[in-house]
Amino acid sequence: MADAAIPAATVVILRDEPELEVLMIKRHEDSAFAGGALVFPGGRVDPNDRNPAWREHARALDPSLGPFQIAAIREAFEESGILIARGPDDRMISAEAASSYAPWRQRVEADDGHFLEFIRKERLSLACDRLVLFAHWVPPAGLHARRFDTLFFATRLPEAQAPVACGLEATEALWTSPRAALERRARDECKIIYPTARNLDLLAVSNDSENVFERARTRDIRPITPHVEERDGRKFLCIPRDSGYPVTEELLDLAFRG
Repeated sequence: MADAAIPAATVVILRDEPELEVLMIKRHEDSAFAGGALVFPGGRVDPNDRNPAWREHARALDPSLGPFQIAAIREAFEESGILIARGPDDRMISAEAASSYAPWRQRVEADDGHFLEFIRKERLSLACDRLVLFAHWVPPAGLHARRFDTLFFATRLPEAQAPVACGLEATEALWTSPRAALERRARDECKIIYPTARNLDLLAVSNDSENVFERARTRDIRPITPHVEERDGRKFLCIPRDSGYPVTEELLDLAFRG
């Protein structure tokens, strides 16, 4: 179907320093989707993310969400250098190990199919058990040129790892509190697309990463599809009021501006 939404995954990487901060990357200005915007690392699910062989190279791979989990971890590695995986000793990958995999990162960026080869040869295991399903967004037909059926996963930054933007799809990687990112958007200092802004709102109600995970595990996570409402001659981009989000509407002009 020509207008079918493309499966995609996003990873919301968190740390407490000491306040809650989230990793955001700035997409390249020439990117086909959300060019120049601050986003969470992510992208479409690749056919290789569906390879049954991943069952031998990932801990807690979900039977139905597995390809999305793999895509989330792969995209985090490609765009930020963060590797959510365990080494042969079953410990989370250290900062030194993650840095040493830079040549592999370049190969995976060039061809997603190398990700499974990388994990196999380095005897690693993807830490899918560290991913918590956080949100699910599906834009309506006709709102954007590209539609992505996107699962958002939240995770805590592996200890001591540090992000480095790839310079291709992502030109900058930065840590920010959710509120600070939203304030920058309100001042028109950065571009943040509507789904990202609403999920920053959702993060901002928590004081630390553990509370983010607790809320996500108890929240009814269902597909969120924005819709346009017109009231008193003004158009708003809205999401269902019972969706669990603290902000559920925004003027359409503002939503598309940033």
